[in-house]
This record gives sequence, structure tokens and C-alpha cells, in this order.
Amino acid sequence: MRISVGQFRPTGVVAENVATLRRLAESAKDDGAELVLFPEESMFTVRHVDGPLAEAVDAGWSAFVSEVTRIAADLSIAVVAGGYEPSGTERPYNTVVAVDATGKILGTYRKLHLYDAFKYRESDRITAGDRGTLMVELGGLRFGIMTCYDLRFPEVARSLAVAGADVVLVPAAWFKGDYKIEHWQLLLKARAVENTVWIVAAGTRSDNTVGHSAIIDPLAVPVAFLGEEGEAIETADVTRERIDEVRSFLPVLANRRTDVDQLGSVGS
Repeated sequence: MRISVGQFRPTGVVAENVATLRRLAESAKDDGAELVLFPEESMFTVRHVDGPLAEAVDAGWSAFVSEVTRIAADLSIAVVAGGYEPSGTERPYNTVVAVDATGKILGTYRKLHLYDAFKYRESDRITAGDRGTLMVELGGLRFGIMTCYDLRFPEVARSLAVAGADVVLVPAAWFKGDYKIEHWQLLLKARAVENTVWIVAAGTRSDNTVGHSAIIDPLAVPVAFLGEEGEAIETADVTRERIDEVRSFLPVLANRRTDVDQLGSVGS
């Protein structure tokens, strides 16, 4: 299956951002992609929203989802993108929507781990997800979805892999900072090789976020990647055959011990 990652600079205006999504999806389609992954905050970036966030989300979420489904149906390409969903409170959900190539919504995923780290508190404005992870099927592959800071929690990717994910999609808005690009690249590779799955990651590129979208194979080899481009697409073939090849000599999932308490005796 050919998959594209789309990277761009979201504004605070939904209409502007979905126009960019359509432009990038057209480029992905031209590359032969059957699925395009867009970043977290594809709907809009919170930093550029005027007025109360909940009001902007209430006004924009349905329009965003409708436009994503329209792009998918018009171009016959599956689309996965992140936005903000009303929660019934002043703190919306950080939500990813997955749509197939007919425009059918396959599911949504509400970000589980909010970015309360590096002196930032996402939980001050966002409600944590309450429904667990999401798995969808496209093109004969199973896709698990997680968002940005979830990447630092290996149990999320592991649970998806154990449940049968072939590919883990990671929309993100990875903040800049000392060693943050190194963390991003290291964690993407770690989640790939420790689970022998493909990792497909799309990041926003802005004054605050790093970009560096990538497609990484089950042996942690980057097969497609971007740097600091403000608007770009990269595409690669993602195959079940590569998973089977890597697992033939690195069967970490099959070698897992689940029959014993791996902590053993602690203390005395």
C-alpha cells in the first residue's frame, strides 16, 4: 500500500487549513498514495485561535470533519487527520478522524496522554481521551492510531501491535526544544523496531514545532522523511511482506513472556 505523510503549517482558520489538506492530498494522489496522514492540529493550531477555544471548536469541528470526508471521496484516497472535538466542556478533545477512500468515517481517536511536560500543560485546555485506542483496516493492512505525546508511552504502541496492527499512524505537533528532534526520531524508531511494525508519522512544521515527518519500516529504517519543509508530501510503499521478513529473524512479539511475573520478587 502506498502511503503519504503530509506536513504543513496550520493557521487558526479551519477553511485555510482544509484547503491546504486538499492541495497536499492531491499531491499524494499524484504520487499513487492510497492513504495520506496529516498532523495533529490539522484543523487549526490552538496558538492561533482567536477567542475562547471551546467556541472555536464548537464552530469548526463538524465543518472540518465534513471537509476531510469530502476530500477523501473526491480524490478516492483515505485520509487521517487531527483536530479538536467538542467535549461538552471548556476543554475539548484532541481527536484524530480516520476516513476511507469513499468518504466513510472509520472512527475517531481521542488523545490519551496529554502533553503536561517540558513546562507545558496541555491538560489546562484539553480533555484527555476516554475511549482507548483505535484500529482501522485499509488496503489489507491494520492501522493503529496514536497522537504525538502518546509516542513516549511504549505500552500504547505495544498494545496496538499485540492487537494486530501492521502500521501505527502518529499525527503530531512535536514541540521544539533541546534534543527534541533527536527524541522524536529515536522514539519513532524505537516504537517501530520493538514492535516490528511500520510507523507513519506526520508532524506540523511551525515556529514552535519540528516537522520531520517520516515513514519508518519494522527494522527502524526510515524509508521516507521530511525535514523542516513548511508544506510537503513524502510517499512510500508500506507492505505486509516487510513485516513478515523482519519478524522471521526478529520475532519479538512471538518471544514475549506473558506467563510469568517479569518483576519477580521486589524488596524483602
